[in-house]
Amino acid sequence: MLRPLYVVVVILQCLLATPSAVNCFDDPLWSNPAWNEATIYDYIEDDLFFEIIYPEELSYTYRLRRARDFGIPFDQQLKGVRLVLSDPLECCSMPLNAPKLHGAVVLVSRGDCSFVSKAIKAAEAGAIAIIVTDNNTENDELYIEMVDDNTHRQPDIPAAFLLGKSGYIIARTLMLANEDAAIINIPVNLTTVPIHKLNQPPWIVW
Repeated sequence: MLRPLYVVVVILQCLLATPSAVNCFDDPLWSNPAWNEATIYDYIEDDLFFEIIYPEELSYTYRLRRARDFGIPFDQQLKGVRLVLSDPLECCSMPLNAPKLHGAVVLVSRGDCSFVSKAIKAAEAGAIAIIVTDNNTENDELYIEMVDDNTHRQPDIPAAFLLGKSGYIIARTLMLANEDAAIINIPVNLTTVPIHKLNQPPWIVW
């Protein structure tokens, strides 16, 4: 198994030694069997992933941090489901577009109320899961641990946290294109995908 530090060192060596990322990954360095066999799960413990399959400009695999102590697990794989923006995005009261959230995964923004409150409102609107994105739109690395609010309420849908930069780009792209929803698969299994073949967003380094 590759250790995280080794992975970082290998990546840096490759990028410093070659003029482009494309040439970098064509380098014989990547023929190392240990590297070829390593997957994202070798250095990420309990996070999960989803992929956007439409629209094409958002078609990447995104990393999520599971809610720590509220909500239910992402036990069921959901394929071809809608990812809909809450209106308003904070989802602290019943969303104005609640009918569109029924049977969908809802994307909401951090802020103005607790994570639990957001999840409960999303569930009341008929959402089947909630993704909370950071309200810091420049955040491309810090995953917030979502915890309960000590109100003894328990949402009955799964919940997870998304980096603010990814959430901002997803929301902006959908709004500019006048799209009601993205189409996603969640969660996706990356167990057999080598690290250097991950289809991650170009603005994020895992």
